[in-house]
Amino acid sequence: MGKLWGGRFEGKSEAWIDSFGASIPFDQTLAKQDILGSLAHVKMLAKTGILTTDEAKQITFGLNTLQQKLNAGELEFSIENEDIHLNIEKHLHEEIGPVAGKLHTGRSRNDQVATDMHLYLKEVVQEVIVKIHLLRQVLVDKAEENIETIMPGYTHLQHAQPISFAHHMMAYYGMLTRDQERFSESLKRIDISPLGCAALAGTTFPIDRAYSAKLLGFASIYDNSLDGVSDRDFILEFLSNSSILMMHLSRFCEEIILWCSHEFQFIELTDTFSTGSSIMPQKKNPDMAELIRGKSGRVYGNLFSLLTVLKGLPLAYNKDLQEDKEGMFDTSHTILTSLEIMAGMVESMTLNTDIMEKATEKDFSNATELADYLANKGLPFRQAHEIVGKLVLECTKQGIYLQDVPLEKYQTITPLIEADIYQTLASKTAVERRTSYGGTGFEQVQAAIMRSKLKLANEEN
Repeated sequence: MGKLWGGRFEGKSEAWIDSFGASIPFDQTLAKQDILGSLAHVKMLAKTGILTTDEAKQITFGLNTLQQKLNAGELEFSIENEDIHLNIEKHLHEEIGPVAGKLHTGRSRNDQVATDMHLYLKEVVQEVIVKIHLLRQVLVDKAEENIETIMPGYTHLQHAQPISFAHHMMAYYGMLTRDQERFSESLKRIDISPLGCAALAGTTFPIDRAYSAKLLGFASIYDNSLDGVSDRDFILEFLSNSSILMMHLSRFCEEIILWCSHEFQFIELTDTFSTGSSIMPQKKNPDMAELIRGKSGRVYGNLFSLLTVLKGLPLAYNKDLQEDKEGMFDTSHTILTSLEIMAGMVESMTLNTDIMEKATEKDFSNATELADYLANKGLPFRQAHEIVGKLVLECTKQGIYLQDVPLEKYQTITPLIEADIYQTLASKTAVERRTSYGGTGFEQVQAAIMRSKLKLANEEN
């Protein structure tokens, strides 16, 4: 049997050309979706009388047989048949004979592949949402265990103000919540059926697109057949959302990598998420965090690649669109695996809480506390800021910290400073006093955790 589209052609293409044009090495990932789409299509063809009941039964039997073989790993695909659609059709022909050719009535590979990708991404995005939800739960649990764990807060990677470690975890919870919302919102643009748009102009057969969409679980159908076969916005949106997600994971991994270093020693990862060195026996490298950080680049690349493919394409289908799949598959695998590794890494990491808190005592991250103290005593904040800045400079030259300055010295600077200044300068006090909504104060962090736990529980119902 020659190529299923070969009637127009006299010559035979060479094998290396077939190999370049074939997509089956990667689009076989869509085999399950392709069979599901065909099962719905044949049921619709029978309902509308385009196929007889007997023809539909034969084709349905053949497709179910192929599905069983696929599940058992017994379905083989060949480059000669180009893509997943022609491979499935060839196998179907081998199972049930010439009646298999009637399956393609009222549709094209153009709407067929678009349908497959909508089905694929709908499934992937739902799985992504579940995995983000689980990671958010891990962050909330880790935060709840460490509400009063003190650590330095940073700006410009310099000690800024002491904060609760739980507050730091909840910042990533917030980022991931937005990520989950973006993926959830994108489902309404994925959950649309292009099946029946045919090549580009629809079909002369009396098909029922709404019925086939319902069978496949789609919420709606494309209103315009040209748009239905050429739209890849839903993939771009998935790649964009994935890029933002990976950026957030990469930022978190960068901090984990820093925290594991000898200079920080804030945390230790389990052996599961670490590797050693082939030459340096002492090494314990945070390789999984580094890989997630690195893989963000490939996800960005997949987005930029598809944007570039699409930017000059006229309507409707063009062979360029074959380049829409590999990046989508790669990104799907990358983000799902990264989310799973991230959840395990955060859940199992050990915090060196004493080292974290000590890091806030031998620094000037309490300088703002002194400035606020003076402002509360009635001194204009800008004047208080200048006084504290000069004092920090003087302490730096002497090799001491604000809590080391004698009360007598403080009172020569301004009599507004009293003995309670040392309590004010304590790291725990500094954190505890940040009671504004969304701040790092323990009560605020506890309230944020309670809100988050309620939100997570509502999402599960």
